[in-house]
Amino acid sequence: MRRMLTCLLLILALPASAQIYKYTDANGNTVFTNQPPDGQNAEAVELPATNTVEAQPLTQPPSQPAEAVSAARYSVLELTDIPTDEALRANNGTFSVGVRLVPRLAPPHRLRLLLDGQPYGQPSNVPRLQLSNIDRGEHSLAVEILNGEQPIQQSASVTFTVQRVNTSSPALRPPPPPTPKPAS
Repeated sequence: MRRMLTCLLLILALPASAQIYKYTDANGNTVFTNQPPDGQNAEAVELPATNTVEAQPLTQPPSQPAEAVSAARYSVLELTDIPTDEALRANNGTFSVGVRLVPRLAPPHRLRLLLDGQPYGQPSNVPRLQLSNIDRGEHSLAVEILNGEQPIQQSASVTFTVQRVNTSSPALRPPPPPTPKPAS
């Protein structure tokens, strides 16, 4: 990769190292060109040296090889914002959970939820994950760290209960109107 980048920069620098000539054409316009025209009195233009910048590492410092990053272990990996002592109220079954991890997520790694032991949703590098349309009842949830498609670490499972309002419940129906008393 670095070799290709160096070659590309050298190719781009070649036109900058070519000689530039300046002359005045028959209409009195100043013309700059890389080839002096025949029969014209052209003078060479001296350009200042070009600026250069040292290449920076792309993903990790040189002291940390890619193998070390892919095998990195996280000392803390846990789900947050899940009530365990009471039911989670989510009438439409949509809620989000947080992920706490130490150290920060390394660049090639992604987070994915495991709902009831099955992968849920797309892997993400954001430590806030959303669940949608989850059925009411008891569920288990964990988060795993992926390196590509390969799981490398998993949090402990958390058991929680989703409470959703049942709109057909008799408790939610309005009370019937009072019946009028017969006149005496």
